[in-house]
Amino acid sequence: MIYIAPSLLAANFTCLADEVKKVEEAGANYLHLDVMDGVFVPNISFGAGIVEALRPVSRLYFDVHLMIVEPIRYVDNFISAGADSITIHYESCKDCRTVLEYLKSHSVKAGLAISPDTPYDVVLPLLDVVDMVLVMTVEPGFGGQSLIFGALDKVKHIRKYMDENGLENIDIQVDGGINDKNVGLASAAGANVIVAGSAIFKSPKPRLAIAALREAINENPYVG
Repeated sequence: MIYIAPSLLAANFTCLADEVKKVEEAGANYLHLDVMDGVFVPNISFGAGIVEALRPVSRLYFDVHLMIVEPIRYVDNFISAGADSITIHYESCKDCRTVLEYLKSHSVKAGLAISPDTPYDVVLPLLDVVDMVLVMTVEPGFGGQSLIFGALDKVKHIRKYMDENGLENIDIQVDGGINDKNVGLASAAGANVIVAGSAIFKSPKPRLAIAALREAINENPYVG
């Protein structure tokens, strides 16, 4: 199953509720919510309050991506705010397994993200406690960057390992620089959760933008 996840960072923050409704009506599956602390990454975005405020106005799956140091300190806030899944960064935790197990025990999906410079194999020992692996295709912390094509090799390696070990139910998400011109490379590599910010929120016709992404994905399926 392919899921399209517009990134809220690219939305017009003066009218967030309307922006979220717009992409929901355009055919999005998820809303990707990038939380930055100004420490793990240079920028600061928003906290659990935004998630809580938007939860009543949308039926989208809320996909929260925590780019923060030691996220265990705040995961309860995001669970309470209405997150459906929470993704933490391998590089931001002293003990990723404990955080991932905690998330799964509290009825949210658990995701593990790796930055472009992190080798793919660090996620392999943790696949038993994750529902999704996020392979960053740009440096975390900034919107509007260009896709790092080499990151897609990590997607291929992780998907191959999953196939060989009967882990077909784990999603692979890509985030950063994705548009209809390059998304086919990501889907062919094995990604099935596609984060796109500017390509959707900045489009004058988001329905057509999402349709273009899906068309490119359908033309470039993962075949193993």
